[in-house]
Amino acid sequence: MTPQTDEGALVDGIAARIRSRIMNGELPIGKPLRQAALAAEYGVSRTPVREALRQLQNGGLIEMQPHRGAVVRVPAPWEVRQAYEVRAELEGLAARRAAARITESQLAELRRHNDVLRAAADGAATSAGGPFATTEANDCFHTVVCQAADNPWLSRMIDRINESFPRNVSSLALADDERHRQLNIRQHDAIVAALTDRDGDRAQEGMREHVVSAGEHLTAWYERRSQTVFRG
Repeated sequence: MTPQTDEGALVDGIAARIRSRIMNGELPIGKPLRQAALAAEYGVSRTPVREALRQLQNGGLIEMQPHRGAVVRVPAPWEVRQAYEVRAELEGLAARRAAARITESQLAELRRHNDVLRAAADGAATSAGGPFATTEANDCFHTVVCQAADNPWLSRMIDRINESFPRNVSSLALADDERHRQLNIRQHDAIVAALTDRDGDRAQEGMREHVVSAGEHLTAWYERRSQTVFRG
């Protein structure tokens, strides 16, 4: 392996570690990312950290702000809404395809993930992972549907949209709104029922409605959060 290849692998590795921390909420939106602190933490010079931050900037997860440097980016509400409009169509298609292909074990898995969300909504998951457990359960629910759709191209396009926003934010938004938490669970139940009945039309429409609803709720959350971040 050449020195250039080694350096590229180091930069990619640092970028992946920072990305993971942003996606799970450890580095929240609006958080400044200091090159010196990150370099010391990862035991490297500032150069690969600078390149890793540039890579994340190109991916849209961070931005460079005057007098603050690299900051975990707060997506504009219109970006969230537009992204979820596209995601709704893609995941609707995934649900339609899944209706004809999903296995009994996958249906059971969907029910288990939704049971985690139900328990969290009832206050029973505080000792079993809290927000992280609900984030994981919600992500896994959608992942199973995409896996059942059996179309790698479709899955990759959905993943690309999901990787544009920190994954913990959906759970934070749900935590603020009991009504929407219950709606989220009911919509999942309806999707599972449609998939169980092998009804592609109903599964597609149910998933599309669910993702659009989630997008509108998340858009409103980002609107409120943007004001908090930028007003200090």
